[in-house]
Amino acid sequence: MRATRTSRERTGYRRSRLTTFLLVGASALLSVAGPVHAVPVKASLPADIPDYQAALDVVKSTGVRNAVCRFLSVPVPQGGPPGLQTVPDKADPCEGMPAFTLKDPLAVNEITPGFVAGTSQPVATEAVRLSHLVSSLSTTVNNRQATVMLAPTQGGGWHLAAVRDGDSDATYAGKAALGTVVFTEPQIRGWYQLKLLTVEPLNDQARQGLDGQSSVSLSDYQKLVKARYADKLPGSAYDTSGLSSGYGTPGRTQGASPSAPLLVGGSSAALVLAGAFVFHRRRRNTTA
Repeated sequence: MRATRTSRERTGYRRSRLTTFLLVGASALLSVAGPVHAVPVKASLPADIPDYQAALDVVKSTGVRNAVCRFLSVPVPQGGPPGLQTVPDKADPCEGMPAFTLKDPLAVNEITPGFVAGTSQPVATEAVRLSHLVSSLSTTVNNRQATVMLAPTQGGGWHLAAVRDGDSDATYAGKAALGTVVFTEPQIRGWYQLKLLTVEPLNDQARQGLDGQSSVSLSDYQKLVKARYADKLPGSAYDTSGLSSGYGTPGRTQGASPSAPLLVGGSSAALVLAGAFVFHRRRRNTTA
């Protein structure tokens, strides 16, 4: 029953997004014909995230705060090959750490496998879906920023998945406004804004993903991602050879103790907790 209810909540989330799009689109069309009475339209923001109160409780919990302190207690690895570092396990991980708080969680939407494969229609509710939530620090700590990532818990609710260096994900996710949806193309770290049926880039990777264009229609964007990834979806030869495009179900970390989280080395450090979903993307080898 819980699983069914969660599925309905997520369906409601997508429908709410579509309702906002339709209402805003209708208002835009009516304004061309002449003045009309204003109709209040509720933005599709945090209230439309399933179990949002549970997400708030998680980011405000002592466990998450301790995880962030552990993450910030280890310097970001500079250069060298990616690797793993054990984070010191102190009785009070936040001892000596400057005071900080975490902002309210924001939705991170990603393009859907059906949209990429071309089997879904180029409309907002079928093109993107809620992937996870992010929450960044309210201030820098020791000249560093960090982002907490929350994954949906089976049966409902959210749990801590990872802590990553920087706050770019939260910055882009926070650009969502009334009548728009912000989403990511994770394979290239591209961030886009969808306005009705128009896709606009928000960062350099997205601009490259649109071949330098300032905007494209959602149907044209679908053609672009289909050309890039349709032959790399789960079950394809590309996927079964171990070069996943990132659309599969995230795996779980193995062999780590909850009291001894790991810091992933490299240019994008992340604290990964045992039993949590790992939001990594196995990228295509660019030399292939």
